[in-house]
Amino acid sequence: MNTLITDTGFNLDDFTARFDGITALDLASEVDPTTLEISDQITMIRVDFPSFADGRGFTIARQLRLRGYTGRLRAKGHIIADQYAMARRAGFDEVEINASLAQRQPEPDWLARSDWQADDYQARLRG
Repeated sequence: MNTLITDTGFNLDDFTARFDGITALDLASEVDPTTLEISDQITMIRVDFPSFADGRGFTIARQLRLRGYTGRLRAKGHIIADQYAMARRAGFDEVEINASLAQRQPEPDWLARSDWQADDYQARLRG
């Protein structure tokens, strides 16, 4: 069973629809988001991270947000707690990891990074 992570820690997945391409999309890390036609019916987009060293998902999230996508955006796969703040800043609302990773990086590890706006490099440069 997968674990869903938000700013409040580990949560149960409340998304009940299927990733059917009509209301929810599953995107591979190699997809070019500028070529996607995203209908108003899409309420969730889940972006795959095949490896914690593969940062393409962060770019996909940022590009989707810049193109105006306002629905739920989820990172799925090999995300580590140290990447949580980056995921949130890129535009993800939540992270989905497998049980094995959740066991190796328990909830306190993620909560320690949940205040992702506090140490924003860009904000420090501006202020």
